[in-house]
Amino acid sequence: MLTRTRTRTVVFTDMANYTRAVAASDREALRNLLAMHEQVVSPVLTNRGGRIVKNIGDSFMALFDSATDAIQACVELIEAHRSENGVAFRAGIATGDVEETENDAFGEVVNLAARIIAQTPTGEVWFSNATRHCMNQAEISWDSTGRHTLKGIPGDIEIFRAIPRHLAFLPDMLAAAVRSGTIARWRNGAATPSILPSTHVLLEGFTPGSAELTEALSCLPLVEPGRIWFVSHRITPAERYEWMRSGRGLLIATNEGLDNTVRKLQERPTRTAGTDTIILDGGNAASVNLVLAGLALPAVPLAEVVAGYSYDQLADGRWFNRSDRAVVRVEVTGEGASLTVLAPGVQVDGQAQAIGANCPLKHGVTIRTPAGPMQYRSLGSDGYLGALVGDTNLQLGVSPGQPVELGREPQHPGMLLPDRGTQDNIQWLAGPRAARAREKGFTLDKVLTGRRQASVSAEEGIPVVVPLHETCATVLLDQNGRAHRLAAPSRVRVDDVLLLGTAVIALRAPLA
Repeated sequence: MLTRTRTRTVVFTDMANYTRAVAASDREALRNLLAMHEQVVSPVLTNRGGRIVKNIGDSFMALFDSATDAIQACVELIEAHRSENGVAFRAGIATGDVEETENDAFGEVVNLAARIIAQTPTGEVWFSNATRHCMNQAEISWDSTGRHTLKGIPGDIEIFRAIPRHLAFLPDMLAAAVRSGTIARWRNGAATPSILPSTHVLLEGFTPGSAELTEALSCLPLVEPGRIWFVSHRITPAERYEWMRSGRGLLIATNEGLDNTVRKLQERPTRTAGTDTIILDGGNAASVNLVLAGLALPAVPLAEVVAGYSYDQLADGRWFNRSDRAVVRVEVTGEGASLTVLAPGVQVDGQAQAIGANCPLKHGVTIRTPAGPMQYRSLGSDGYLGALVGDTNLQLGVSPGQPVELGREPQHPGMLLPDRGTQDNIQWLAGPRAARAREKGFTLDKVLTGRRQASVSAEEGIPVVVPLHETCATVLLDQNGRAHRLAAPSRVRVDDVLLLGTAVIALRAPLA
């Protein structure tokens, strides 16, 4: 078999709901489905210069000399066959050296393209960073989907997507603003809209660097840079860089795509904003709410074992050791703590952040992610470097006379603290002690969080915290920013915060 190494752009396409359609088809219907798939996809790929090397049921693999042609072919396919027409496709693309034969292709870039399409939602075209560098960016509309962990691919890689004319992909905070009505669309030439400090402003129809855009920006009231969004379907790399450098938001979309997406968001029923509070005794109203409210960061080196560690936050606010769906990653080393942006729509002190941006965590800095806002509080005492504090909807009500335990295995009634159970996030120190700890399943949660660590009760509306564990510290972070370990039952105040291992628990007044 003759092989040759060539730099190619590898494209995988597949058809949505193919497995379900096959399961419901007789032989004649299946033959018709496969013929339709061939007739629809093959001409689109070959007309742009693609060479089809595989066709396996619902999937095509093609090679292109041009990254630009490859993306354009896939966008044409997506735009021509939307899910509302009964047939929908997706595509994954990567560029690099392949070992090419007459009927196949091999190599790391082929594996990468296959992994990318496995992550790609129906109706979208995702591609690698090498493809982005090779394509003509003046011809392709694109944005970033964030950094992803792909099976068999070392490290986290950033993946991008092409933007079809009929769609707009709004970051979570902008989608929430559309639903809540806190958005102002300002089109070039129109009168200045009513804008409040909490409003997200979409600037539409302006040219980057133009006098009209400069004047519009000068007319805005005091609005955080991250709430100002420039809307464009095509923007040069230099214009993109200059705009993002200002800390403002960028939305790649046509007017049609933005109109379609805004309309769907406004029409779709949404759950009324609120909290999920569990009252442990149905006969008594809660006096205090225990709110899962962030991530505590132990200082390192730790126990002569850990040199550093990281945690990933998901869009719903939960923290994991490592996730391929993370929006941000917090890393702690002996030099301090920093935050890495892994997904679109993250702001630091009101400034929009690019994917991959690394921001040192300093006292008082505010981070806004799709999960909501959180503030970093620097501690440097009682074994903690600091804490990221931001309430979530995970709450537990404490009724009068009914203490609630907190821990990895609390007695009922209790609040379960995280026991993430993996070591993926730990950077180990050298030496036999660290090696033994690793072999025995050492994790920060197991070492720092007790099975029964503390209890909280309410006496006449005043929270009382009782430490239960001899070695796992229960640390109080009060409203003045002071942190100290509790050694005995203590009356504390509503809005104080507890640090239990890596969990942050806020004491809040019940909602009226």
